[in-house]
Amino acid sequence: MKNYTLRSIGFLILSLFVFTGCSVIGDIFEMGIWVGIILVILVVVLVIWIIKKLL
Repeated sequence: MKNYTLRSIGFLILSLFVFTGCSVIGDIFEMGIWVGIILVILVVVLVIWIIKKLL
């Protein structure tokens, strides 16, 4: 019974670290998506501005 309790506690602690790490990685990718969207918008606005200056 004692061995089972130690395994359960160990699994709980391990799963907390693993799921927290996945959450952090997900947040990093989500932030990367937003940075990418902002950069694309800025590039499109810059291209439109340059075309207007040339015409």
